Amino acid sequence: MVAPREPVAWSHPDLAGTRFDDVRWFELLDSTNRYLLQCAAQGAPEGLVAVADEQSAGRGRLGRTWVAPAGSALLVSVLLRPTLPADRTHLVTLAAGLAALDAIDAIDASAAPDRAATPRAALKWPNDVVVDDRKLAGILAEADGAGAVVVGMGCNVQPGALPPDLADIATAIAVDRALLLVAWLRAYDARLDALDTVIPDAIARSATLGRRVRVELAHETFEGTASALTEEGFLVVDGRVVSAGDVVHLRYGT
Repeated sequence: MVAPREPVAWSHPDLAGTRFDDVRWFELLDSTNRYLLQCAAQGAPEGLVAVADEQSAGRGRLGRTWVAPAGSALLVSVLLRPTLPADRTHLVTLAAGLAALDAIDAIDASAAPDRAATPRAALKWPNDVVVDDRKLAGILAEADGAGAVVVGMGCNVQPGALPPDLADIATAIAVDRALLLVAWLRAYDARLDALDTVIPDAIARSATLGRRVRVELAHETFEGTASALTEEGFLVVDGRVVSAGDVVHLRYGT
């Protein structure tokens, strides 16, 4: 575990009035998620935000690592204390993904309003933001078992920093990290206040629904067509509800 250097208390006027007005920005941290889980155990309130230029032990789903050169990705986590039934907490993960799409759309529109031909980012169930099936951002939600949920996002922001071996499966949006951070936090704040819109909006922006997919579970793998999302945000594949697992988009002939 890396001993965190003292963070910078970071603020932006556009975050005033949102739940995310306490931002701690680290130069180096082992994991923004781990840091906020520790803060949650110490009683930190909802809305605390941790950002890092670089992580020494960034995490993805299923124990995978998230590796990014310093400054090449927006690495951010937020502390939430949702009052939701346990089977509906996945909505906060979907809301984080939708907020990323909202932020990217808003930045694209302001920077290049005529960029109609650019492929739109979409949601790959359960927790990725993709462009043309290439991963732009990953989201990891972790609960502490005592009512707190930490939602972390890593979004690539330097196209030239992607290693050659990831060129076919990853992508990046060329944008200032602070600009994307503010846009995402504002959008996420709004999404958390309107969770009833998450499922219809996630369906509309899904890159998974209607696709032939391979579902990889802990003790089983099967293929089928992703057809729907349940009201809890779970994926339906050939009539079977998948609440957790890896989903691989299959191409014809795969």
